Amino acid sequence: MTATAAPRKAALIFIFVTVALDILAIGLIIPVLPPLIAGFFPNASEGASVYGWFVTVFALMQFLASPLLGALSDRFGRRPVILLSNLGLGLDYIFMAVAQTLPLLFLGRVIGGFTSASIATANAYIADVTPPEKRAASFGMLGAAFGLGFVIGPAVGGLLGSIDARLPFWVAAGLSLSNFCYGLFVLPESLVEGRHHRFEWKRANPIGALLWLKDFPQVFGLAGASFLSVLAHTVFPATFVLYAAHRYGWSERDIGFTLAFVGVLSALVQGGLVRRVIPWIGERRALLAGFGFAVLGFIGYGWAPTGPWLWVVMPLLSLWGLAGPSLQSLMTRQIDPTEQGRLQGAVASMGAIAGVLGPYLFTHVYAAGIDPARGGQLPGAPYYLAALVVALALGLGYLASRERKA
Repeated sequence: MTATAAPRKAALIFIFVTVALDILAIGLIIPVLPPLIAGFFPNASEGASVYGWFVTVFALMQFLASPLLGALSDRFGRRPVILLSNLGLGLDYIFMAVAQTLPLLFLGRVIGGFTSASIATANAYIADVTPPEKRAASFGMLGAAFGLGFVIGPAVGGLLGSIDARLPFWVAAGLSLSNFCYGLFVLPESLVEGRHHRFEWKRANPIGALLWLKDFPQVFGLAGASFLSVLAHTVFPATFVLYAAHRYGWSERDIGFTLAFVGVLSALVQGGLVRRVIPWIGERRALLAGFGFAVLGFIGYGWAPTGPWLWVVMPLLSLWGLAGPSLQSLMTRQIDPTEQGRLQGAVASMGAIAGVLGPYLFTHVYAAGIDPARGGQLPGAPYYLAALVVALALGLGYLASRERKA
């Protein structure tokens, strides 16, 4: 036990660092990419419209690439997929740093969307090296890595962008390439001999991956709950900055501190609370409790009449973090070890669909909520809608996670 525990711990640390650096690198360019694109156009509206296409194509590439990379990792192992993705992401950031035309920047986003889809393979790696009873805690640590990356990345990216608009791309490239070199010497393969699964194109595409999930009704239901959860989460990148500035009169500095607070809460819940609460109450109860807290939290976000009230609600919504690791752990228990990559690719592909649909849905609901022609008295409308979406996820999760009699 002692001989295997140390390599497993080292591998988990590397995966944690990999995901944190990948998200950090993505976050670094968030503050600088929109104005960089807008600079190619004479007015802001045209630039914003084209930036929307950049966001959409990034999510679309993740939708297409996630099941492919997951299936490749089941066939050839997790290590080569993770390392090549890190290498590709680093080279892509260099490409975008030197790109001087809009088509080349767009091509860079296409490549970036493909290479960043390896996060699904990182989830499969965790399923390989972690016993089923400890997976929720490990997935929680992965969620904490997401939180840290999204807190630190945009803040540092904004600071670097004030020096030079291209500097965040170079720093992001350095992080990704350094991580590739680190993993080249440190990361062991997690998929042991005898667990490799033959590659099939019919299951390595998004449609085939989603149809494959239907062979596992319980997993299919849980994956549907995951899709709804991701869909609800897109309300934040889509509307929060606009909402906070409009309703509370917050400046960029206020919003930055608030997002940092949200990230810290997320890291505390997923990095600390998950590993204590889930073994105590069980994965199913933690899943349902997490979704329940999310419903109440989103209602609070939509209701909060002042900024301080919103800060009071934030810890409540952060307990939503109990749901994600529980979902992942419950799904991995139902799938053979040889097909964990395929599972994670299919789930990530569904999440990418939510990433395409969500921003369009929530921005239009927000616009309708503040439209003077319609009364303009419901700025919290997108958060009420998000509460409804999570309530549906709660119901689906309740049904899908029930014990099935033989």
